[in-house]
Amino acid sequence: MKQLRGFASDNNASVHPEILKAIAEANVGHAVGYGDDQNTEQAQQIFKQCFGQQTETFFVYNGTGANVIAIQALTQSFNAVVCANTAHINVDECGAPEKLSGCKLLPVETNNGKITVEQIAKYMHGFGFEHHAQPKMVSITQATELGTIYSIDEIKAIAEYVHSLGLYLHMDGARIANAAAALGCSLADISINAGVDVLSFGGTKNGLMFGEAIVFADPKLAESVKYIRKQSTQLHSKMRFISAQFARLLQNNLWLDNAGHANKMAKLLGEKVSAVEGVELTQRVDSNGVFAIIPKEIIEPLQQEFFFYVWDEHRSEVRWMTSFDTTEEDIEQFVTTLKKLLK
Repeated sequence: MKQLRGFASDNNASVHPEILKAIAEANVGHAVGYGDDQNTEQAQQIFKQCFGQQTETFFVYNGTGANVIAIQALTQSFNAVVCANTAHINVDECGAPEKLSGCKLLPVETNNGKITVEQIAKYMHGFGFEHHAQPKMVSITQATELGTIYSIDEIKAIAEYVHSLGLYLHMDGARIANAAAALGCSLADISINAGVDVLSFGGTKNGLMFGEAIVFADPKLAESVKYIRKQSTQLHSKMRFISAQFARLLQNNLWLDNAGHANKMAKLLGEKVSAVEGVELTQRVDSNGVFAIIPKEIIEPLQQEFFFYVWDEHRSEVRWMTSFDTTEEDIEQFVTTLKKLLK
């Protein structure tokens, strides 16, 4: 099968060479399993330096696992979680959050992937009424599934409102590095420091081979997580190989270099395709995603040359994602092919 370079997902990118090097360096001798090793201790200290000494971090296999555990840790099965209708937990996790946590998801209609206090407020009723699932968590995604970004003030406003009602705020940060790079701020500033209670911190979309992290703002919120992680089959026995990757990612701003490059390539791609007649951008290019409507008849032939996904078949809307290893040559070739097909 022909291996196409393309714009389907930052998951399709290669592993960053520095990450491979970190794995190789960790692959020496024996180390105690399940996280009682020097690599994991080092990585956890780096996370504390990044997000605050009061935080506690757990490493897991993947993003779905991180989201599920984050929800399970702070809710009970009779609770409800408010999220955007586009949220990964709502449309791309095969019902895992609802199945494993027992919680009902309450999706909010959104045109840009972001939700507001006003929209959340519409679901804040039925407290104490035994016939209704009890709202306990709001989940936002940064950057969103549509590539848009919450400002720090927007996150703070949501956090303040959520906390005033005794709810928790979860952030799906599969692409938080892209958001922080775009805003020019720290990873903590748009998560823990802005009032997020639990963060699913993404690594795989930003150069890691595998592994995600769950960061809790307060250790008291994480008292049951080690048991939930094991029960959810997310406890990696050779933990040092996840930890070593995160340690390298957060050192020397590798996370920022990777995410910043991906964002830069998306901006370039967005600028070039928006100048092509027959292409209509549907979202702002805030991070590393470009969403556009193109003629339906050219989608398949374009996919044969550059792999990507259709976002909305009814609208003929497609999604083009860039990554740390996207090149300007990739974009030039893609735009050239796009123009030929449109003619």
